[in-house]
Amino acid sequence: MRYLLMLLLLSTSFAFGQNHNAVITAYRQKYMADFLEDKSSPLKKEDLQYLRFYDADSTYKVVAKAQLVINPAKFVIPAFAGAGSEYVKYAVLNMTVHGKQVTLSVYRSPALAKIPAYADYLFMPFTDGTNGHETYGGGRYIDLREGDFKNGTVVIDFNKAYNPYCAFAGGYSCPKPPDENQLQVAIAAGEKKYAKEVGH
Repeated sequence: MRYLLMLLLLSTSFAFGQNHNAVITAYRQKYMADFLEDKSSPLKKEDLQYLRFYDADSTYKVVAKAQLVINPAKFVIPAFAGAGSEYVKYAVLNMTVHGKQVTLSVYRSPALAKIPAYADYLFMPFTDGTNGHETYGGGRYIDLREGDFKNGTVVIDFNKAYNPYCAFAGGYSCPKPPDENQLQVAIAAGEKKYAKEVGH
């Protein structure tokens, strides 16, 4: 009986992993297609071959406890180049990633929120132990929506972490991850360094 139960758990885990791989594959295909649709994109079709990613890993998809921030004050997140932009803190997340406790903040852009299509758009920039080695030195981003937050929790899939435009070319104003979102752990998931020489 115990063997059958273990076999069932293993097969369920395998099926989940396979399904997650398909989700991440579709996500990355859309991610690459978006570069070709964006008029301000730093990449052309021939550049997409230089995008690199970690293999999809469902263990980097975690449930975080979310504490929403009431009446947050506006503050400026500096950019790597040029002036920074105003944001407000939307929520503070606590989660366990590969056995390590991780705390990250999620932000909202008041300017972006005025555009109907992005009214519920949220943004989580972060750095981690892979930056400057396997991933872009300036950190990576994860996009969220208000509707992702349910009953005080939100699912964070680090496989969807992506590079800012500054990782691909100069001339862009990319928000720099705040100090509170600088992780000491290595997040070996999501997008890796761009494999083509970048001119700034």
